[in-house]
Amino acid sequence: MLKYLAVLAVVLAMAQTSVQAPGQASNRPGATRQNPGSANSAKNAAVSSPSAADSQNAGTQAPKAESDEGAGERRQPIIVTLPAAPPAPWTLREKISWGASLVLVVLGYAGVMLALRTLKIIQRQTESSEAAAQAALESAHAALLNAQSILGAERPWLLISIEPFLTMENCFKVMATNRGRTPARIVALAAQMKIAQDETHLPASPVFDGEESGGRPVPIILLPGESTAIRRVSRDDVKRMCKSEESLRRIAEWEDKAFIYGKVTYRDLIAPSDKQIHETDWCCWFIYREAQCNLVSAGPPDYNRHT
Repeated sequence: MLKYLAVLAVVLAMAQTSVQAPGQASNRPGATRQNPGSANSAKNAAVSSPSAADSQNAGTQAPKAESDEGAGERRQPIIVTLPAAPPAPWTLREKISWGASLVLVVLGYAGVMLALRTLKIIQRQTESSEAAAQAALESAHAALLNAQSILGAERPWLLISIEPFLTMENCFKVMATNRGRTPARIVALAAQMKIAQDETHLPASPVFDGEESGGRPVPIILLPGESTAIRRVSRDDVKRMCKSEESLRRIAEWEDKAFIYGKVTYRDLIAPSDKQIHETDWCCWFIYREAQCNLVSAGPPDYNRHT
């Protein structure tokens, strides 16, 4: 406020100075003025001087001419300086106009200052709103991550295990067990057998030709802790897969390996029907021997993943 009052005082002082300047110039002390009466008296004296000289020297013509020539040489030009016109007094209309202009200047300055202050307030409010919006966004993101972590902890998880058939020799079953906290619904099963030299010669991603495991019809609902068999593998399955005795011999001597891989597609029952679809991929190696066969987990990471 002190800065604003100082600027207003400077504006008022400048306005008063501009108004008083003409009057002060006309009434300046020491200004030189000439009296019109004295100038006219000097002029009359200069005019009457030749007449007196003519009356005194009327006797001879030649001396009169000489006196006229001498008087012409002595006569000097007269310079008359007119006095400065007095300043015109201010009319009421001019005074009102000057006062209105001064008021408009003051109001304009105050309006500009008020506008600048309002813009600063708006800027601070905008910055505060942006900070609040950013904080709200971060809070919402944290809440979303928390909700996702809770859903991830409560969702079902199907894990694959291998168990031997108790009633059949050299026969194994692939089991899917729900290790989560909510029920799971199996919606699709797929499995495939393939002979390869080792794991590095398998396709980069599992490839299925449409063969479905028909152990149980789908859908299957598994409660937390329940298990179900999704595939059965035996020695006879490997023999049927081999096209010749040479191929079976190579598998028996471990020159080639018999792989069986598959996937289980299931859904979370607490989620909407069109969402929360999960998959569990699995891969096993059937160890073929004449006396005792075995089935163990094998395969690259892409063949053993969970979503």
